[in-house]
Amino acid sequence: MGNIISSIKFDSSGLVPAIVQDFYTLEVLMMAYMNEESLKKTIETNETWFYSRSRQCLWHKGETSGHIQKVKEIRVDCDQDTLLLLVEQVGGIACHTGNRSCFYRKIVNNELVEEKLRDAILPYLFSTFESRSKNPTPNSYVSKLLKKGKSRILQKIGEEAVETIIAGMKENKDEFIYEITDLYFHMALSLYTFGLSFDNIYEELNKRRKEEKNG
Repeated sequence: MGNIISSIKFDSSGLVPAIVQDFYTLEVLMMAYMNEESLKKTIETNETWFYSRSRQCLWHKGETSGHIQKVKEIRVDCDQDTLLLLVEQVGGIACHTGNRSCFYRKIVNNELVEEKLRDAILPYLFSTFESRSKNPTPNSYVSKLLKKGKSRILQKIGEEAVETIIAGMKENKDEFIYEITDLYFHMALSLYTFGLSFDNIYEELNKRRKEEKNG
């Protein structure tokens, strides 16, 4: 380990930037700094440790919140002065603000605009599906459904569709939203089992839009 760490080019403050990326979705989650000790602890524990420049001490990501990051892979750039960590993000949240990623804002027309919730929740959902598929846990609803297979998941879509219709017939908006969310969730899970995503649905809708426009 010593030879590997000694090959990293830490800056004059003894730090190296570390970019953290979701192992399953490849979404960039955050960027922090490591010193030699935090990198060593990260390698030893397979969980991310960083160095806080403001507090001037090591910190274990998720130690308080429980949103730890299980390290799947560590990469080094061509100049050996930047690290890339691919992780399984426990709890689906990497940012202290409660957002999935620290990069939840973008510059639009010279202004900072927050990411729409739908742009954040779908990667989180599919990351959870992937995580539960590769690392099933006994108390996880997703793990249990995946174990039962596609037929049970498709059956759940039918059940949730009926409950959504019943809620809609009552014209109770809160109940309707609750039930259609269950339906949406199981639809997403079924897409995952087929190796698909909502992007495939968007592409099909766009295809139909063009056909209607040209028809």
